[in-house]
Amino acid sequence: MLAIKLNRIGKKHQPTFRIVVAEKRSKMGGKYVEDLGFWNPREKTSSINKDRATYWIGVGAQPTDTVHNILVKGQIIKGKKRSSHDIKAHQEALDAPRKAAEAKEKADAEAAEAAKAAKAAEEAAAKEAAEAAKAAEATVEEAAPETPAAE
Repeated sequence: MLAIKLNRIGKKHQPTFRIVVAEKRSKMGGKYVEDLGFWNPREKTSSINKDRATYWIGVGAQPTDTVHNILVKGQIIKGKKRSSHDIKAHQEALDAPRKAAEAKEKADAEAAEAAKAAKAAEEAAAKEAAEAAKAAEATVEEAAPETPAAE
């Protein structure tokens, strides 16, 4: 799959980039199919061959986020700029273990509460059964004196 990406050239601490069409998996400074122009981030200048860039995009080459933003700024393609760093997804990834721990604590608390309620219901049922047994025993004792004595 082809990609439109940056190829770094220039001196140390003075980067300049070629905008090239290359295989997506190729090295950053490796072989490329075509050179479309350059971009100097220090001076904020760029020069891009618009016809060739639109051709390669039409063929199916995918621009990287930075190249996409350069093409939007140069009005070569229409659309919104893309975020190079997805801060929201990064923050969610950092918060995932904490949220999982909170969910586990909540589930444990609910389970403990349910066990406590079940134990209370069991004790209430046992108490009710004991009272019913006492009441049945009392009725049996009351019924016994009413029977006539054998002579």
